[in-house]
Amino acid sequence: MKCLWFLSVLTMSLWEESVSETKTLNSVQRRGPPEGVQFLQRIRRSWVWNQFFVPEEYTGDEPLYVGKLHSDVDKGDGQVRYVLNGEGAKAIFTIDENTGDIHATKRLDREQQAYYTLRAQAQDRKTNLLVEPESQFIIKVQDINDNEPKFLEGPYTARVAERSPVGVSVVTVVATDADDPTYGNSARVIYSILQGQPYFSVEPKTGVVRTALPDMDREMRDHYLLVVQAKDMIGQVGGLSGTTSITVMLTDVNDNPPRFPLKSYKFSVPESVLVSAEVAKIKALDLDVGPNAEMEYRILDEDGLGTFRITTDPNTQEGIVTLHKALDFETKTSYMLHIEASNRHIDTRFLTMGLFSDVTTVHLLVENVDEPPVFSSSVSRMVISEAAAVGTDVGSVSAHDPDATNSPVRYSIDRKSDVEQYFNIDSSSGVITTARPLDRETIARHNITVLATESLDWSQVGKAVVLVSVTDINDNAPSFAIEYETFICEKSEPGQIIETLSAVDHDEPENGHHFLFSLTAEAAGNLNFTLKDNKDNTASVLIRHGGFLQRDQMVHFLPVVISDGGSPSLSSTNTLSISVCTCDVTGNRRSCSQRVSPLRLAGLSTAAIAAVLTCTLTLLGVVMVTVAVRHRKREPLIVDDERDVHENIVRYDDEGGGEEDTVAFNMFALRNLKTNQDTNLPGLWTRTRIYRTHKNQPLQDFIMDRLQEAELDLTAPPYDSLQTYAFEGSGSITGSLSSLNSLDSLNTLESEQNYDFLREWGPRFRKLADLYGHHEGATTFKT
Repeated sequence: MKCLWFLSVLTMSLWEESVSETKTLNSVQRRGPPEGVQFLQRIRRSWVWNQFFVPEEYTGDEPLYVGKLHSDVDKGDGQVRYVLNGEGAKAIFTIDENTGDIHATKRLDREQQAYYTLRAQAQDRKTNLLVEPESQFIIKVQDINDNEPKFLEGPYTARVAERSPVGVSVVTVVATDADDPTYGNSARVIYSILQGQPYFSVEPKTGVVRTALPDMDREMRDHYLLVVQAKDMIGQVGGLSGTTSITVMLTDVNDNPPRFPLKSYKFSVPESVLVSAEVAKIKALDLDVGPNAEMEYRILDEDGLGTFRITTDPNTQEGIVTLHKALDFETKTSYMLHIEASNRHIDTRFLTMGLFSDVTTVHLLVENVDEPPVFSSSVSRMVISEAAAVGTDVGSVSAHDPDATNSPVRYSIDRKSDVEQYFNIDSSSGVITTARPLDRETIARHNITVLATESLDWSQVGKAVVLVSVTDINDNAPSFAIEYETFICEKSEPGQIIETLSAVDHDEPENGHHFLFSLTAEAAGNLNFTLKDNKDNTASVLIRHGGFLQRDQMVHFLPVVISDGGSPSLSSTNTLSISVCTCDVTGNRRSCSQRVSPLRLAGLSTAAIAAVLTCTLTLLGVVMVTVAVRHRKREPLIVDDERDVHENIVRYDDEGGGEEDTVAFNMFALRNLKTNQDTNLPGLWTRTRIYRTHKNQPLQDFIMDRLQEAELDLTAPPYDSLQTYAFEGSGSITGSLSSLNSLDSLNTLESEQNYDFLREWGPRFRKLADLYGHHEGATTFKT
């Protein structure tokens, strides 16, 4: 009926125009026409058709009749033709052009398209002209219950706290039905719960899921699976339905106290364990999770309260027992700790269930170990003056064996901490003394490590640190703080300050430095400059008289005496060089004396000048040494000992070449030794002095040096036993000592075979003289 009414309203607009005309006509008929106006009477016409709607999902074999279009102009003689245009015309909807009957030729789905807008025309069959204005109408698809409810947001996941009361909202489910909600009950949904009772319920109209049982315990069951159904047609028989699932997770509340699995624990701890080390680990169990299971541990009794501490591991919630003070088996062998575990976050709603804490006992047994010696103090501080003499006592350390054996202790210094060995320690008493002079300006504080070793077990070594502070004495004189480069202009005025001097002192007096500046007695009478002590560790150099000229004096030297305030006071004289320069009107120097070191004018300090001079002298020295070496290389007679001996021994096997066989030195001097003898000079050394004027003097000196070495060294074999072999060859006054020439020697002159002169060469040549001397009964000697 609603569809018929809706279609009637749509067609009323087609009638308004004719109704308005009819009212106007009726009004005119009642009043009559105006004068001079004649009206023609008009007969009202109208479109007439049935109510247009069609049910969806029609499955008949024949086209479905929808309705009929008709005009009162149509007299039924076939002169009017009906035409249908618009959505679905000809494809879905057809019209009989003679009768105006409309049919649906296809199956319709309201959920795809709920209505179709069409236009109807009534035409004169002969002229194709409209006999009625074009009219628009709607064909509405009538809904049937062909869609089940669907949960578009499912499946659902929800959370609710454990121990929640009945009626707490968990989640709201929503099902949608694609059918027409304005027509019938096809889209009216009712909710029901198929699975999850009796723990949860659902409101039939709203879909709100609520708790149905109180005190659900997460520790017993932490999640539930619910199935909720939505059925259309208000749940009546024949309605369609859909389902969804809901996973409900119970969230934790702190409704369980912590509990220790054991009432007592036992641990063993070596007495050598370090402070802050872990000695035990315990854990109380809590069925809750997250923040509700976080715990705090504490030691209740006094037995281990100061010796041990307990903390909570934030990741595992374990109680970590750590050592707070060093253990000593000889003092205490065991500890009994009562430890409490409690929840950090308490829910007051469940306090009536009991205490949310638990207590257990931890028994710690101390194990005895062999410990190294222990110093009375791990860090000792000592003070000594830098003026202390070597061997002065600095202080002493003391250590003992903490074990029951009480082994004697030997002291020593770890030389890695005292590399330069400034200190010694008495191995028995532990007294530390100075081993070398100290200098505070070099090392102001010595950090040494002292070792204490058990005499019965050298592997047990204790260590201690000794800090020796070296106190200062006044042993350094003050000096200029910097290398001053002072200049004055030729036109400088009297009273002008040309330099402000400051000083440095490597000493560090307790009350700070107090420097006094003054001029030497010779400089006090200087008419050009004066010195003013500013009483603030600085002094000003002033010009006493002006009128300086470079041609008169290019550099002025001002000796300044700087004294410290120590006891005894030390002082030094520092010379300030003042250059005379030509300056511009603003006092900036243009040029200074040419006689002044150009390095100074270039801004180099005295240290830099000294470095340059040192380098120059070094280069000159290298050049001189190089020249001397090259000169010596040109002298073939100067050879080293090893080469001399080597060449004379090796050349000994190449016999027969005479003087040409040896390249060691010129043998001319040896061949003429006999002819140049002076019988008035006794001994070999006297004769040698005469030959120094000879051109072979270096060779003679060389031989004399070797002879002298042989004379002084009584354990060495005679040098001439080797050297004389090198004198062999034709032309030698000594002749050949080889047996190869022994036959020829019979034909030689007696003077050539006379070796008596060897007796005059000294005791070391006497043996040769006896062997080769010309005497009665002598035989030829063969080598």
